[in-house]
Amino acid sequence: MSESNTTTGEDHAEQSAGEPTGDQKTGRASQGKSSGKGKSGGTRRRSGTGGQSSTSPEPYMYFTEKDLDQILSNLDELRANVFPNTITGAAPDKTGRNDQVFPSVCLIGLGRCGSNIALDVAALVHSARTYYLQELNSEERRSREKEVGPMRWIRNSLNLPTPNSVKPVFLIEPMVMLGDLDKDIEGRIQLTHNKEDDNYLLDDYNKLKIMDLSEVHAGGAGNAPILGQYLAKIILNKDTQQFSNEDWKFIHSYLIDSCGIKANQSRLYFYIFSAGGGTGSGMASEFGLAQQYAYMRKTFDPKLEDTGLQNQDHAFIFEPIFTSGICILPNIQDNQVEMSEALHINAGRLLCKYLSEEWDFSYNFDTEETSDENMMNRIRPWNAMMLISNDIMRYAEQTDDGNIQYVDVNAMEKYANQYISQQIFNILTAQAVTTDYDEDYFRRAGVDIGETIRLDANDLFMSLAGPVAVAYAESVVPTTPHDVSDRKRFDEESRLDIDDLFYRSIDLPHFNKVTQAIEGVSLLPIESERYRERLKRFRDSGYNAETLSDLHFFQNCSSIVSIVSLPKDYKLSYVDLNRLKTHLNALFPNTTLKRYALVIGASANLSLTTLVVKSPCLSDDFLTLITAYIKRCFANESARFDDTLDRSMLQFIKNEEFDEELVDQMLNEFENPAKILDTNWYAIKPMYEKKYREMCHDRSNFVSINDIRLNRDNIKKAIKYLREIYRHRISKTQMISLNDDL
Repeated sequence: MSESNTTTGEDHAEQSAGEPTGDQKTGRASQGKSSGKGKSGGTRRRSGTGGQSSTSPEPYMYFTEKDLDQILSNLDELRANVFPNTITGAAPDKTGRNDQVFPSVCLIGLGRCGSNIALDVAALVHSARTYYLQELNSEERRSREKEVGPMRWIRNSLNLPTPNSVKPVFLIEPMVMLGDLDKDIEGRIQLTHNKEDDNYLLDDYNKLKIMDLSEVHAGGAGNAPILGQYLAKIILNKDTQQFSNEDWKFIHSYLIDSCGIKANQSRLYFYIFSAGGGTGSGMASEFGLAQQYAYMRKTFDPKLEDTGLQNQDHAFIFEPIFTSGICILPNIQDNQVEMSEALHINAGRLLCKYLSEEWDFSYNFDTEETSDENMMNRIRPWNAMMLISNDIMRYAEQTDDGNIQYVDVNAMEKYANQYISQQIFNILTAQAVTTDYDEDYFRRAGVDIGETIRLDANDLFMSLAGPVAVAYAESVVPTTPHDVSDRKRFDEESRLDIDDLFYRSIDLPHFNKVTQAIEGVSLLPIESERYRERLKRFRDSGYNAETLSDLHFFQNCSSIVSIVSLPKDYKLSYVDLNRLKTHLNALFPNTTLKRYALVIGASANLSLTTLVVKSPCLSDDFLTLITAYIKRCFANESARFDDTLDRSMLQFIKNEEFDEELVDQMLNEFENPAKILDTNWYAIKPMYEKKYREMCHDRSNFVSINDIRLNRDNIKKAIKYLREIYRHRISKTQMISLNDDL
């Protein structure tokens, strides 16, 4: 998030006469009232008014609907479309509105990659849910046909399991929003998902909505995130009533205007996108910022409390929401092909921008800068950003001797889709309350029951922040019932090997041939061969954590969330749970917060998901992508073509004192998008700014594309965030006493 308000010499010639310059062009706007039907453009700029504005400037001008009745009306229109069969004839409440609730989860897929993944996730859960419902119905029908009355009564009374019964699973059907700067996004989706499929998603899945943004732009972002970001600003700053596509205002009210309020029951939002592209990488953070802005405005605007008193049933009585980016990082190394450097630079830009925003939100505080107004100037796009590397998905197809087979792009995308869908729905199902385990069970396992959580929006909000990596593995549990209490031992063949399960979760990504799941860590802590060697030492030493815990990925982790998902009829031994906690404590020695979630009946297999918080930004891949971007788009001639900047980046993080003067010497003040677009930038820039003026008619609301460039301060903030995580340590509690003589 840059707020540059200075134009360089090379840009000066491109400014048309009469356009505001300098401070008038900046993205920092003073708040004012909008005319019309009670709507507001969030913050409206009042430039050239002779200093009449009395409010402090804000950097955001996202349109937000303030008329509560209009928001509720838009939600009703969307609800009627999402639940067409249930709305008709349904009993309205006392306000005349239907009680049908939106799903608690929403997936937002942006760009080609993000929309494909979100669509695949929706298709997977929709197909799986349809399959299980059909199987359960068939099973019940077979049981009624085979069993006579007395036998059925005995089985039900004694709670006897049905032979070879289908194991229950819990699947949430999320809202799915797909957006792309592509004129024919619906045609692409229809081509991808054949109508001859048994469960054709576009026909059956009413919770899927396509954001048609073609009237703003229909030609993509040209693999340039700054263009995708600028186009997203046009879309989000424009009054929704001015769009010819009426569906957009319904989606906007659902996604942005009403997030967190009682009338909109969705609480978890996942933004899925590719970091290496232009559309998804550029648009995702802007959509996230617009949503966070609307949510934070509800927190700090006292006028909304008065509005709430007028309409208690559907007012701005809001609850916590949790938003997460799910970021697909590009391949960095491939022995078969040379990767496009533009993908690395695009991803590096996104990571730099996010760390800068996260630093401002989480760490960059002075005593005089903690006012409500100041907080509105330092929002971040998401609560957390999960990192999944396309590079390591190649290891899912590796042979036993470690050689990588040829894997095409479609195969890697398929693996990424499967891995992401596993993680999303592990988080979704972890919202269930665990009632099968009492406090005594956790006490014997060495776990404080206060550390156990439901992963609802509030728990995720408090537990996850910043960059997050995922470690995942699963096992098939014994099919025959066993007493797993401490009074009876497992047979060796049926005992759950919790050590092996934990090891597989932090291993390089691989296929589990038994469960057909992709297991392993989503972002490698260090280069693959070095990490493979470390893992070998870890296993050969009997899982001695000292062989791994010195890696910054583990050593500097500030918190973890561990989700254990179990089949309904299987109870995990407290001995195994204690063993799992021992592994986590040893491998992550400096966590200030460890949270555990036990999920019952969400899966047919036992699975372990560990979310590793903040320290993934110190991984080799993460630092490589950031440095590639800074070197290409910021470095001056003295630092661009050798390893001076590479070595300096490491010193900036490791040295006790941060040498900001050296940063000033090595880097230009603003990023240079021409390094990505070549000379096309100088022709494209005025063309896109003209589009902004045509789409957003309020000239006082104009934002130059110069104003969204990242600047040198953004780089410094990103480095400060890395320095903060690099120095993260905790001190262990020690017993002290005044009675030393006793």
